[in-house]
Amino acid sequence: MKIDSRSLLLPLLLLASARCFASWSIEADRSTAEIHGLFEIRQEARDFAARENAATRGGWVALDPNMKILVPRCSVPLETRWTPKSHGLTGRNVMVTCKRTVGSPQKWSVNVPVGRDR
Repeated sequence: MKIDSRSLLLPLLLLASARCFASWSIEADRSTAEIHGLFEIRQEARDFAARENAATRGGWVALDPNMKILVPRCSVPLETRWTPKSHGLTGRNVMVTCKRTVGSPQKWSVNVPVGRDR
């Protein structure tokens, strides 16, 4: 049986990609000139949860945002608030919002889940 080297290329590339993504973490996902990092987005959600905890003794802690999210760099300070229930998400979430991105009037929001501090 003869194996075509081209038929092995795709599985090998997928395996290499999976290993790369498996080692990816929020700590490594920092902002660049073009992309707003999930590390900074999570930090905004953590700061919001800390302010809410100080005001209400809520005991909330921001978790990691979805690692599949990719958003352009924000050109204005990020805003945070509780995600409205009308958005249909299960559980509590902090909405981190950018009102204007670098080079365009585009907006985005990322919902960061929260849990109870134990």
